[in-house]
Amino acid sequence: MDTPATISRADELRHWPADEASARAVQDRLRARVRLDEAGPEPGFEGTVVGVDVAYDDERDVVAAAAVALDARTLAVVDAATAVGPVAFPYVPGLLAFREIPTVLDALDRLARTPGLVVCDGYGLAHPRRFGLASHLGVLTGLPTIGVAKNPFAFRYEAPGPERGATSPLLDDRAAGGVPEEVGRAVRTQKGVKPVFVSVGHRVDLDRACAHTLHLAPTYRLPETTRAADSLCRQALAGA
Repeated sequence: MDTPATISRADELRHWPADEASARAVQDRLRARVRLDEAGPEPGFEGTVVGVDVAYDDERDVVAAAAVALDARTLAVVDAATAVGPVAFPYVPGLLAFREIPTVLDALDRLARTPGLVVCDGYGLAHPRRFGLASHLGVLTGLPTIGVAKNPFAFRYEAPGPERGATSPLLDDRAAGGVPEEVGRAVRTQKGVKPVFVSVGHRVDLDRACAHTLHLAPTYRLPETTRAADSLCRQALAGA
């Protein structure tokens, strides 16, 4: 799935960091490769949108990843793949992507279709170091990515209105200059239900990331991509 514009994914995996200092150095180096100047595909585009998720077995130090491809218009599942591997990094808040990405990449590579968009159960720009899983995965693959998280991590937000489609900014009060920075949005995907927290990952803007989230969540709080990938990765872990 690599393109000429992407970095050498093989080199990155070959030199995967083993400690916190080296992982932060990787984030600092790759963060500059995030593309924030593209709108990304429109919701309902002709192609596939892929959800990725992982599940852990801490006793065996194993992680299972799932990649589920949906028709971007109908949301029908058209392809799916799983991978199981060792947890690639110790648990450190803010560095969770380093535990997951090698196995997620394996699952993505097993799909028969190239995604037009990847939806991560996690963060992109809405990350203390502005480089969450969605951004990291986007830079390594060159694919458009967004993050749709269940919780707001360390950021402030006002509750959006109760109706489906209501949004409010997810703000970082620690931004330089003392001016709060919008790092994502709280999005109400269903009336009266707790919002999800959307941020850009790579090659998609925030307006479109929110529009994709709503398109992918016609019935439930979480996008269908996340729901399908969550179920499949748990099945893969149970069978590992």
